[in-house]
Amino acid sequence: MTTTIIITICTLLLLAYVFDITSAKTKIPSVILLLVLGWIVRQGVDFFELRVPNLTAILPILGTVGLILIVLEGSLELELNKSKFPMIGKSSIVAFFPILLFSLALAWAFQYFGNVSFKIALANAIPLAIISSAIAIPSAKNLSPENREFITYESSLSDIFGVIFFNFITLNDSIGSDSVWHFLLELVLIIIVSFVATLGLAFLLSRIKHHVKYVPIILLIVLIYSISKIYHLPALIFILLFGLFLGNLDELKGFKLINKLHPEILDKEVHKFGELTTEIAFLIRALFFLLFGFLIETTEILNLDTILWAVLITLGIYSLRIAFLKFVKIEFLPILFIAPRGLITILLFLSIPLGQTITLANKSLIIQVIILTALVMMFGLMQTKENEKHTEETKTDEVI
Repeated sequence: MTTTIIITICTLLLLAYVFDITSAKTKIPSVILLLVLGWIVRQGVDFFELRVPNLTAILPILGTVGLILIVLEGSLELELNKSKFPMIGKSSIVAFFPILLFSLALAWAFQYFGNVSFKIALANAIPLAIISSAIAIPSAKNLSPENREFITYESSLSDIFGVIFFNFITLNDSIGSDSVWHFLLELVLIIIVSFVATLGLAFLLSRIKHHVKYVPIILLIVLIYSISKIYHLPALIFILLFGLFLGNLDELKGFKLINKLHPEILDKEVHKFGELTTEIAFLIRALFFLLFGFLIETTEILNLDTILWAVLITLGIYSLRIAFLKFVKIEFLPILFIAPRGLITILLFLSIPLGQTITLANKSLIIQVIILTALVMMFGLMQTKENEKHTEETKTDEVI
């Protein structure tokens, strides 16, 4: 039995790798293929009546570790200098305001049709308002450097803003001046923690001589994140700041404190650390979506009670996205299509306190919105590629 499990897991992960390397040509998001593959495995297990333990409890663990690594992976690749400030500003606007407006609008609909309080409706609406960096960042890797950078900033910030907003709503019994001041105090505290932890981890990365050095750093990052979450601090800010710090050492060499970390040595270590982070992030992300696909019931995908809601929510997502991309004067294509829901949506949905769940925002709705946004991204990227190919052919004909 042990050998069979090992063979199955290795085969599934190798297929996940094939999906990842072929997505550039097929334009099919690997997440869709992973979900389908997980679902097929579930059908096989049911058909042969194999006994499989309940794996539901593993999903949040994989999701949390995956989110940490994916945000870290994306932030390590980002350049932070004066020339990037306009892009950071625009991506912040496109990440923040759609979350706020979409959440409020959907919460009103949940309140009206679900007969619940606005606060509870808002807690259920926020997960559907957040772009999944776990899907967006890998899907943007074949775009132009400018578009890829914008998507990385936007989706990472969307995760951070969304998690902070979600925690603010779910962890406070009432919203008032006290809760706002408490939130601001948490924000200041996590910035201080991020500063101290970042310097400490960077010091360890530059000084550890043991042949095993990157895994302990990753474990410490996950540990700091988890402890921060216990105290309800916006821990993703720490991940983003740590990644930006390590990825932009060249911009910080003017500071004496940075020179004490031996940036010439640290640069090489950061490159190796980034490679390892990318590989582990791929592994965790693949396992998460395979498991989520395995746990999906066919009736949840084909639930006619929620499909209209899912379609309207998807239309709302892209309508609002068009408006804000136009507002910040960003070229629509192909950025418009990259607004998937995924890992972060599932994590927050599973984190809604039992007393705040509603029947309208159920697992079927979450699955359908994830699939619809992934399909929009897939067909949008395919169409964009065809248009680019047609344009190139036209230019070639004109030259001839």
